[in-house]
Amino acid sequence: MTLATITPARAADMLRSGEGVLVDIREADERARAHIPGSAHLPLSRLAEAELAVRAGQPVIFHCASGARTAQNAARLGERAGGCEAFIIEGGIAAWRSAGLP
Repeated sequence: MTLATITPARAADMLRSGEGVLVDIREADERARAHIPGSAHLPLSRLAEAELAVRAGQPVIFHCASGARTAQNAARLGERAGGCEAFIIEGGIAAWRSAGLP
């Protein structure tokens, strides 16, 4: 399974309009250094044992540092989205920052 990628700008628009939930899959030490305000945290290392609270039909937007981890784990992440539409932020938090987003 692959997940569609979206630009940081599209992800930000979706989040502003309440159309999705943003999930950071980086580990705790990475998140402690910087994170996107309002994002949920579901470290990849704890993916199998953690619950991801999403509303039915609400898209889930995953991100990591560069987009590589999310792409490599797309099948697992898609399963955790609970049947909701799921996306990956193209370029991860690095691209988010480059786009000038908070």
